Amino acid sequence: MSKRGNHDAGFKARVWLEAVKGERTVSELAAEYGVHTTMIHQLKKTLLEGASDIFERGGKKKAEVDEETVRSLHAKTGELAVANDFLSRRLKPWTGK
Repeated sequence: MSKRGNHDAGFKARVWLEAVKGERTVSELAAEYGVHTTMIHQLKKTLLEGASDIFERGGKKKAEVDEETVRSLHAKTGELAVANDFLSRRLKPWTGK
């Protein structure tokens, strides 16, 4: 086994599907994909626990957004709009517009 690495979602899905099929042992899959057996066990556990969420009525869950974060982002947007307006007026003599 080599250094710890980050694997993309497609890779994890392939490994998980192979593991769930049960045609080969976890050790065989780990050797083929070059990952540790613990990763495969964790993938199986995580995905099997969350599998019911896929079939929840109403599709995807809505992201919860903190109201305070929204307010601060709106304030920042306002500040940037004012700064942009100020700078565009100051640059008019040089741009010829």
